[in-house]
Amino acid sequence: MNKDVIYIDVEDDITAIIGKIKACNEKIIALVPPKHVGILQSAVNLRLLDRMAGNAHKRLVLITNNQALIALSAVAGIPVAKNLQSKPELAEISALSVDDGEDVIDGSQLPIGELEKTTDMVTDKNEPSSKEINSIDIDDKSVSVAALGAAAKKPVGKKSGVKVPNFSTFRKKLFIGIGAGVLLIAFLIWALGFAPAAKIIITARTTPMPVSVTVTLGGTAASDVAKGVIQTVGQQVKKDVSVDFDATGKKDIGNKASGTMTLSNVYSTEGSITVPAGSKFSSGNHTFLTTSTVVVPRAQFVGGLIPGKADVGVQSENPGPDYNLAPTAYQSDSVDGITAQGGQMAGGTTNVVTVVTAGDIQTASTLLAQQSNDLVKQQLIKQFTGGEVVIGDSFTANAAAPVSTPAVDAQATGKAKLTASTTYTIIGIAKSDLELFIKANLDKQLAGNDNQRVYNNGIDKVQLGNYNKTDEVNTVKIIATGQIGPKIDEAQVKERVKGKILGEVQSNLSAIPGVDNVDVNFSYFWVTTVPNNTNKISVEFKLQNG
Repeated sequence: MNKDVIYIDVEDDITAIIGKIKACNEKIIALVPPKHVGILQSAVNLRLLDRMAGNAHKRLVLITNNQALIALSAVAGIPVAKNLQSKPELAEISALSVDDGEDVIDGSQLPIGELEKTTDMVTDKNEPSSKEINSIDIDDKSVSVAALGAAAKKPVGKKSGVKVPNFSTFRKKLFIGIGAGVLLIAFLIWALGFAPAAKIIITARTTPMPVSVTVTLGGTAASDVAKGVIQTVGQQVKKDVSVDFDATGKKDIGNKASGTMTLSNVYSTEGSITVPAGSKFSSGNHTFLTTSTVVVPRAQFVGGLIPGKADVGVQSENPGPDYNLAPTAYQSDSVDGITAQGGQMAGGTTNVVTVVTAGDIQTASTLLAQQSNDLVKQQLIKQFTGGEVVIGDSFTANAAAPVSTPAVDAQATGKAKLTASTTYTIIGIAKSDLELFIKANLDKQLAGNDNQRVYNNGIDKVQLGNYNKTDEVNTVKIIATGQIGPKIDEAQVKERVKGKILGEVQSNLSAIPGVDNVDVNFSYFWVTTVPNNTNKISVEFKLQNG
């Protein structure tokens, strides 16, 4: 394997040698010291060079026969070769001797501060043995850097009996111990001074107290307990409600016959006669109506009575082919002094269809009123989002006049439909307003009884009944059941139990009339006594309904 050779001058200092090592390109570097080893007389310097070379991924070999330098290289863990062609090996420390009277610094003579730096040499069970090191030839092309490096780290010689303490490790352990002690003290302060707390759970026997009070619904007016008026909240929705029905009427919608009539004024010689449109002229059971207004001139005497005449268009009263009459005379049903002669009547046809009758609409209106409004009612109730209590009986549905499609007497092709625009409303009362009246009623019943108090006013199960609506006033009855029991002052309970253990707390509080059971929940398992600080004590009341 290729190597770089560095010849060290007597004048070279440690920095110069390091610079030369860094400038080398090969992984194996042979250091050839002068006869007077100079800067290499220090084991510390040798270790420094070896560490610097290791950081640069290079391995050092000393080329020397100097026994003192060989001994120092053993301490530093640097392989030694007698010349550039011989194999490197780690020297035995026992081989240390002073040659040529040179002043060689032995590692054993180093001060503690220097010697401490050499204590990190650790034997690796995976490093090569001395036999493996002896097999390395510095000129052998097959030698590997890894093998040489492993050989360089192999400890040799006898182990030193001197154990140098590691002050860095000792200092770290000391700091850890101090920190753990501080944390322990802080935990003890918290656990004994701040953590202790207790919850006193008192189960009291209660008895029901019914509430029944009738109030006047005041709409948007503010609630007034003294006047018995309570504010209400309303919800409203408009919907078109419809029902399909079958038309049962029959009607001939065929064409009406038409023609012309000649009207004659045979009586009046003093003036003309006006015949308005719609005047009826009949022949038997067939009636025709004039389609326009016509003026019939007066009669004249010219060698005899000559009647005044005028023609007018007419149309049959009803459709049908039986109105297609031949020319015939007609009598006026509404105009005196006029006779009529009709021409040929034609165009009358028949077409009988089903139409809507007034009776059909009456029947459909009944069906419309019978439709269920439950879904609309539920929709309105869901519109209360503030926890209001709904008066179910206040639900109303006000429908406008129904409209038929098709209209009365109009032809119905298939199902007809009756539709009514309907406004739905319902009323609710806020729980906060209900509580005002319930509380007032309970307080009135407990007046003069200082040993009892209200534990539950029954608002969660309140009911509103007997809804009554008149033109003048609307009323409803509030129905609830409160729970009353012994009057226990929370502040007094805390004073009675502070500093006591479980048994003492139970014995003390159970003596209060109406108390059925007492339990204590401590904050942590190591807490067995109620704190003396009342701020650390909480009281919870449970009800056992009588």
